[in-house]
Order: sequence, then structure tokens, then C-alpha cells
Amino acid sequence: MALDRDTFNRQSFGPSLNASIKQARVLMVGAGGIGCELLKNLVLTGFGEVHLVDLDTIDLSNLNRQFLFRHEHIKKSKAEIAKEAAQRFNPNVKIVAYHANIKDDQFDLDWFKGFRLVFNALDNLEARRHVNRMCLASDVPLIESGTTGFNGQVQVIKKGVTACYDCTSKETPKSFPVCTIRSTPSQPIHCIVWGKSYLLTEMFGTSEDQATLDMSENGDNAQEIAELKKESEALREIRASVGTQQFPQMLFDKVFNKDITRLRSMEDMWKSRRPPEPLQYDTLLRQASDTGAVKESTIQDGQKVWTLEENLAVFNDSLSRLSDRILELRKQHGDNSPQATISFDKDDEDTLDFVTASANIRSHVFGIEAKSRFDIKQMAGNIIPAIATTNAIVAGLCVLESFKVLRGEFDKAQEVFLTPFAGQRLLAPDRPRAPNPDCPICGNYQTSVCVDLSRATLNDLVEDFVKLQLGFGEREFAVNSDEGLLYDPDETDNLEKLLSELGINQNSFVTIVDEGEEDAFINVVLNIQSSSLENTGKPIKGLEPDRAPEIPRKPRKEPTIEPNGDHTHTQDREIDVEVPPKDLKRPREDQSDADAPSMKKKKANVAATDDVILLESDDPGTGAITIEDD
Repeated sequence: MALDRDTFNRQSFGPSLNASIKQARVLMVGAGGIGCELLKNLVLTGFGEVHLVDLDTIDLSNLNRQFLFRHEHIKKSKAEIAKEAAQRFNPNVKIVAYHANIKDDQFDLDWFKGFRLVFNALDNLEARRHVNRMCLASDVPLIESGTTGFNGQVQVIKKGVTACYDCTSKETPKSFPVCTIRSTPSQPIHCIVWGKSYLLTEMFGTSEDQATLDMSENGDNAQEIAELKKESEALREIRASVGTQQFPQMLFDKVFNKDITRLRSMEDMWKSRRPPEPLQYDTLLRQASDTGAVKESTIQDGQKVWTLEENLAVFNDSLSRLSDRILELRKQHGDNSPQATISFDKDDEDTLDFVTASANIRSHVFGIEAKSRFDIKQMAGNIIPAIATTNAIVAGLCVLESFKVLRGEFDKAQEVFLTPFAGQRLLAPDRPRAPNPDCPICGNYQTSVCVDLSRATLNDLVEDFVKLQLGFGEREFAVNSDEGLLYDPDETDNLEKLLSELGINQNSFVTIVDEGEEDAFINVVLNIQSSSLENTGKPIKGLEPDRAPEIPRKPRKEPTIEPNGDHTHTQDREIDVEVPPKDLKRPREDQSDADAPSMKKKKANVAATDDVILLESDDPGTGAITIEDD
């Protein structure tokens, strides 16, 4: 009798688990290093329906570990190609691919609720946090995974049962003193951060966003900080010329000539280091023409360290591409819209080319080693090289943990760490951590609200939903979004603005913070679901109108009693405290009390108003203290 491909799965998993696997509809986010291995595992295991979301396209550097892709797939969608390759492993599995961002509006709360299980195979912190929040809001189990070089980790996340992704704080990006980045760079990373977080942001982003630059002033750098702020103002004027023929030269002359000439004039700054050399745009452009620097062939070779002339060619070409994009965004959203900006993304060729060329030209000016585009992508994207075998092990662990989730055995789930150089065993499993009660994400009360974003104002949300439906009433509270504070009793300017004007859209999260001291609610997180409510009077309603919310209260914090060693308390009573002597030998039975080692008497103050005993001893370290009961 011929055996079908499911026979051995039934024998291995048992009929019940195998049936659950075949019926499972799962979501996998990310089709990179872990994602390729994980998709292969899911398909071969026989999961009935797998939905795959990935925004990226395939790059040459992916081919050494993302085995579903081949050279002919470069520049194509990772999600679509992964689906085609994996489908051949098991045609019985339904695979649905989305070349899209998991944060897009189409992937709303109802969409997440349609899955039995979600797998995260991402290398992006912001996207990981978004999926974590959506899974908590939809109460869908999540298996989070990640690798760092040879190390890896797999974590099962279930709302109210295990810790979530944000229950532990994540390492913040390293910041650099602004004067080092803008005035005295000495390493390639300084020039890369300058191009990524300063120049690109000033030209095409929000100029105030300089999170990786430390703008703090002190007595030594106050004058320099003031000069740097003047430079930023001049760059904003150049920004107005985006899209003109003069724009590349205006920007080049400003940052690689005028600013450098100003820095050279500060002679004290260069007593112990090589002064920078300003560059002439026209001279360098002629040299680039004479050497025949071809931007197309130059850009295609990401492993090569470009010459100064080649960097200028890429600088001009990337500026042209970015200018076209920013003008189109301004046309669509308005000049001052937050959406009319471009930020750095390691997988965005336009921004990567600009940062590479800018950083290398600046490196030349300061006599610093130039880097290839591949190296700069690693450094600017904070990328640690991935190891194929690590990805394979972690992907296998994800599937093993998924079996426990399908059985509902969350108590048997494990958080597994892959640590090959730890001196212990390769895999270090541990019981899942309990939710952190102070977690800003899962330590909250979560609910959803249906909003007509074309009509709803912040006042509608505050008055009709928070105060009435959630029961906040006359409590003092604050309303926050990812954009910052929207409302509190002292901040009411935004009440009449549309929620859409405040950056709140489909799938946005809004946090309500009870500011009361007594009997305060825990924080409430609202997931915004966009809907047309034209037939109703109110533009906001809860998704579960018949269910009264039962918001837990914040635990009462017991007042901490500071120890006090002085003798100024009134109405204190003294008690005797016997401290054993340093000679801890027990007295013999025939030894009289007089011959026994003496027991030193200590005094302790006990305040009449509480039960705290404040011990005082002029002979510390004598061992245990016994308190006689009077």
C-alpha cells in the first residue's frame, strides 16, 4: 500500500496534534534569514495555511544564507519568491504572500484575529514591537525569535500568561556627542552617523530628529553648539532648493567647503590632530568627468570602496532620486506634513547610496578610511552578520514550541537560548517568564474603539468614549499616542482637532493614563479601528458596546519607611537585644553562668507609632541577633 506524505506526520505527532497542524492558519512576518528556514519547516510539517508578509526585496548579500533565493531573484519580492520556492516542498499547503509592510492599514485587528498563531522572523525593532502589540490586542499567541551572530533566542508570548516582547527593556542605540560627529570625527562610524542622522535628516527628514546626536551643552562646547545650530539653519535654507539644478552644488559647497573652512580656522582644535581639507565642487566634478566615473556601474558594486570621484557621482545621482521622491511626497501630503519626509532604511537604495557617498566624501576631508557600501549598510543599520546554521536551529525551535501552543500547553512552553560559546550546553531552555506588571505594553488594560477618522475629534474620544464608555468620569487623565502627549487637564489645545490631524490612523495605539493618586485605573491602551459611522450620530463607539469594561486598579504602593538611627524619637521604649559573642562555642553543661562567655547587651529603639525596630550596635558583625520577648 502506497504511503501518502502525511502518514509519517500522523505517526510522529499523533492524530490529534497532526489534525491541529493541518487545520492551523498561521501568520509569518519576515522572509529573511530565519524566515526562509521557518517557512520551509512550516510547509514540510504540514501547516494548513501560511500567510507570509515581508516588505523587502532580495539583495545579493542575502544569498549566502537565505536559501530559497537565487541570483536571478535579486530585486524581486522576498515574500513572493519565498512562496514560489516553498510551495514546491508541499503543494498541499496554502501559502499567501504579501509584499507589504506589516504596519499597513490592511493588516488590522480583525485580520490578526483570523490566525491561530503568529511567528515573528524580523530584524527590525519597531516592526517587532508592532506585531507584539497587535497579537496582545487580538489575543493571538506569538512566537518571537531572533539571532545575533551565533546566538539565538525563541520566546512564546501569550497574553496574560507569559512575558511579552516589551516586558524587558531593549538596548538603546548608542549616541555620539554632537561636536564629535559634526566637528571632529575620527572614525568611519562618526562620518556614517553624520550622513545618516544629520545630513539626510536635515535635507529630507524632520530636522529636529537627531536622536543619535548628543546636543547637551557644557562650558567647553557651548560656543561650538551655537555655531552648529547656525549651520543647521543654513541647511534648512538650502533645503528649499530641493529639485533645482543648483541643489547638489549648493549642498556640497556648504558641507564640504564652507563648513570645513570654518572648522580649519579654529586653530586650537587642530593642534593635536590633522586638520580637514575643504573640497572644490567644480574641480572634483571635472576630475570625475576626466576619469569617466560611471554612476550605474559604480552603484552596482557594493563591495568596492569607491574613489572620491565615484563618491561624487553617486552623491549627485542619489540626491536627484531623493529630490524626486520628496517633491512627490510634498505634492501628495503637503509641504509640512510628517508624511512628506524620507528617513534612512538600510534596504532603501536611495538613502543608502546618499549616506555612503556623503560619509565617504567626509571621510576623505578628515583623512579617515573610506568604507564600501556593503560595510556602511552593516554599520548604519546596526547589523551583526547572520549565521545560516543559527537561523536553521532557531527556526526549528520555533516549530517545536508551536506544537505546545497548538495543544494549549503554555505551561510547558520554554524560552530557549542558543549560546554556543557560553561554556555550558548549546541550548539553554528556561521556563517562560511571567508578565511584568510594570510593562508599558502588556501590563495595561487593552480594548478597541471604532472611529470614523473623517469626523472624530480628540474631544469626541475624550468625552464620549474615555469618560463615558470607559468610566473615567471626572478622573484626571492624560491621552498619549506614539506622537507624544495629546491631552491632559493642562493641555487642551488639541481637543477640537481631528484625530487624523494628530497622526492617529487605522491600527494606531492610544494610551489613557489615570493621573489620580487613590484607586487609579491601570493604563488603558486603545487600538484604533477605522470605520465609516455615517448612519450614527457619534463618530466614535466601542467595538463591544454591550460589555461594561472592568478596568483593574493600580496596586497600592506601600509607603517605604526610611531607616533612622538617631535617638530623637519621643515616646520610645527600650528593649534588650542579646547578641551572641564572637566566641560561638556553647558553654559546657557543668559551666556556671558566671563562667560562660558574657552576652553583650544592646539597646534598640522602637517607635511607639509603628512596629519597626531600629537596631544599633557598636560591635557589628557579631552574628545573629536575638530579640527577647517581654
